[in-house]
Amino acid sequence: MKSLLIFALLVLPAVLLTVDGGSRLMAHAAEDELDEELDVEVEGEDASVTGQAEETETDDEPETTKSPDADTFLLFTRPLHSAGSGSQFELPAGYPVEFLVGFANKGSDDFIVETVEASFRYPMDFNYFIQNFSAIAYNREIKPGHEATVSYSFLPSESFAGRPFGLNIALNYRDASGNQFSEAVFNETVSIIEVDEGLDGETFFLYVFLAAVVVLLLVLGQQFLGSYGKRKRSPAVRKTVETGTTNTKDVDYEWIPAETLKKIQNSPKGGKVSPKQSPRQRKAKRAVGDD
Repeated sequence: MKSLLIFALLVLPAVLLTVDGGSRLMAHAAEDELDEELDVEVEGEDASVTGQAEETETDDEPETTKSPDADTFLLFTRPLHSAGSGSQFELPAGYPVEFLVGFANKGSDDFIVETVEASFRYPMDFNYFIQNFSAIAYNREIKPGHEATVSYSFLPSESFAGRPFGLNIALNYRDASGNQFSEAVFNETVSIIEVDEGLDGETFFLYVFLAAVVVLLLVLGQQFLGSYGKRKRSPAVRKTVETGTTNTKDVDYEWIPAETLKKIQNSPKGGKVSPKQSPRQRKAKRAVGDD
């Protein structure tokens, strides 16, 4: 019995350690398998997200089809701008935009240029339309080895001033076999700017008001100077009148009749003005004369 107990005490710990190690190994293996499954799922999700992002980026650009036997050109005539210049193109709000679209047939079949159309797109997503302009139909037949040019114009709204937009200009054409093509000859972000005019209504009325104020000040100044001059000249006139009446040497006697002059000279007072008399003396003289 003692030997059995000693054997059990020696073997049992080894068995327990073996079982514990095996369970740990199984747990680690299960964890590794779970980690691998999670990695596979994450990689699958990343791949799906990447695929969706690529699809989104691809969807941002409008679908275009171009014939290998055709070359297209674009030239803005108003305002002047060359495609692919690198700087952001600016369009004046409220003014017409004009451009020419050139088409060259390099193939052996005929091409027919059908329409040209333009549209404003959301700059962050060119599939979102802001404004569509009218499509102009040309239906011009272009022989192999020939070229043709068509014109187009549109008017940006003044309400778009100060904002960027994506401008898409599409040329629609087909070949002799009836295959349809739609090529974006211009697909860039442009900026709509507000043009400062030389003289607007507010400035004009401001100038008119300032002119009226200046005229009013001139009139008031003229009246003030006129009244001030009259006040300054009035004392001199009075002095001249007074001296003229008191100074007998400057009196002109030519207009007085000769009889009157003789009477004045023969008078006892020699033509001098008699002093003033009192009312009593005048009454006394009158009484004596009446007697």
